[in-house]
Amino acid sequence: MQTRDAGRIGVVRRSMPFRRFCAAIVLVAAGMLSASSPQGYGQARPPVDLLLILSIDCSYSVDAREFALQAQGLARAFRDPDVIAAIGRGAYGRIAVSVVQWSDQGQEAVVVPWMEVSGAAAALVLSQKLATMARVSAIGATSITSMIRFGLRYLAQAPFRSARQVIDIATDGRNNIGGYPMPLRDLAISRGVTINGLAILNEVPTLDKYFELYVAGGPANFVISANNYDAFAEAIKRKLIMEITGAGLS
Repeated sequence: MQTRDAGRIGVVRRSMPFRRFCAAIVLVAAGMLSASSPQGYGQARPPVDLLLILSIDCSYSVDAREFALQAQGLARAFRDPDVIAAIGRGAYGRIAVSVVQWSDQGQEAVVVPWMEVSGAAAALVLSQKLATMARVSAIGATSITSMIRFGLRYLAQAPFRSARQVIDIATDGRNNIGGYPMPLRDLAISRGVTINGLAILNEVPTLDKYFELYVAGGPANFVISANNYDAFAEAIKRKLIMEITGAGLS
């Protein structure tokens, strides 16, 4: 079911259907992930309530203003008292966040490495990093497939541990290079990783439906839509609160 907020923002919640994975598909997807978990982390990694990768679309369709609206929207969200309060309500009272810019195949750039956010002071530090962030990822096509592949590798290397791991993909376009995203999406599901979507509908009015069918998956996954980049800030705030809080948010 989808709801609209002032005609600008929509949320789609989906329960994960039972999937029978074809062994061949899983093997192919696994082959795409040549990197495995590094040695030496294990139980030594400090626990957090959530491992969250926030992605920022830097493809051809995103101009300088639209990139800035993404960056400033994220920066504003981490200054918001509601987001900070949601972090504090977790069992550990802290999450780990990393920010990745992406576009074409292999064009993923970590602009904020993994950092712990455990209160207003840490959230402000992250907000300042986002507000002053330069556009680093090369402009290119839109490879959601490559972003998922990178995200799974990167989660495996995180210096924190959590039962909840989320790859948050924001974009205004469909995957158009690098193969279909479904095998990687299904591999993420098999690993207990959630992929959530923020579909910006200015280029493709049905992008939220595309995300529901081919991209989003995993425990308590959902898709939020925003009609344009001007609605991004409010959409990402709502999305962050839902991701931080986890399943059961009304």
